[in-house]
Amino acid sequence: MDEQSRKSMAVRGRWAVAAMFFINGFITGSWAPQIPVLLVRLEISRFTLGLLILLFGAGAVVAMSWCGYLIARHGSRMVLSRFAIAASFGLLLVALAPNLVLAALTMIVFGGLIGAMDVAMNTNAVVAERRLARAIMSSSHGFWSLGGFVGGGLGGLGIQTFGHLAHAAIVTAVAIAGVMLANRHLISEGQPGGTARPRFSLPRNPLIYLIGVMALFSMTPEGAVLDWAALYLQQELGADLATASLAFAAFSGVMACMRFAGDAVRNRFGAVTTLRVSAFIAATGMLGAGLAPAPWMAIACFAFCGIGIANMVPIAFSAAGNQHGISSGVGMSVVTTMGYSGILVAPSAIGFVAEHVGFSPVFIGLSGLLVIVFLMAGRVRRADFSATQPAE
Repeated sequence: MDEQSRKSMAVRGRWAVAAMFFINGFITGSWAPQIPVLLVRLEISRFTLGLLILLFGAGAVVAMSWCGYLIARHGSRMVLSRFAIAASFGLLLVALAPNLVLAALTMIVFGGLIGAMDVAMNTNAVVAERRLARAIMSSSHGFWSLGGFVGGGLGGLGIQTFGHLAHAAIVTAVAIAGVMLANRHLISEGQPGGTARPRFSLPRNPLIYLIGVMALFSMTPEGAVLDWAALYLQQELGADLATASLAFAAFSGVMACMRFAGDAVRNRFGAVTTLRVSAFIAATGMLGAGLAPAPWMAIACFAFCGIGIANMVPIAFSAAGNQHGISSGVGMSVVTTMGYSGILVAPSAIGFVAEHVGFSPVFIGLSGLLVIVFLMAGRVRRADFSATQPAE
């Protein structure tokens, strides 16, 4: 195969994995408007609903922790293809659950399928980055945000018009169609794992865990803004509900836009410099939000924070998939598990702390986590690419 053909395949693979990010975000975003329906349909309390959502997260984290083994053995293309097809049915399974017990089981399965697909698509994006010798991880995550926006934005209208079950069936059909189109062009690593069968074991390289800590410290503030920013603006800054809701909207909107611009920035300035500047911007924005005397100033600071946070996790993921002596799947599995654990654990811990000291000190403290990422930025040098970097 000549060089032009290889490059053409790499470009198609890049857009195929971008489609997978979009589909994963679309399914996840479509789940959000189903949540109130589940509450009413099963006649459960908010506390019970919270436990069901926690089961979704637990299923995702467990699947993420062992998905790296499957990728090392079978390759990211095969694992992504299989889990993407299975994940397309996840929302439909939850929508069909007739009682609390089956809903709990389907939530674990749904979370596990989404989590495994997440690890596999991030790993495949690393393979595409190597083939192209340039960064694509940030824009890939941008496609995830775009998919979530489409799924969440159209979901409420779909449920109101067709009912929750028909909506879930439509989401499944759309997702399967997208997966089948993308599967044909996904990039393969070649012969994963060589002739030896990989064993399930934790990496011994301590650097991968340091990168996991960076992902954790980057994703915890993101989860805090998602869960608590609106309440902070209402309770401590006196904002009305409409104004308070703009905090996460501004944060996530800016973050999505910056993710589409992030690859060009990283290709120009390198992963370390981009992460260092991003962490500084994020820490400054989070600190400003915690010190803000008025709602609109806090909203502006949260948006500024989103500029920085947007590309921090994609850079950490690229670094995780390019460590010496560790397969891309295993490295990605460790870092995604550690990172997403922050989003699952942080909300309850932050809520407990805020109940005693208020949200302002919490957001000020979270800026300290982002400063730590700033100081650790040199650990992501492996996120950069060269034309001679191997594709395996």
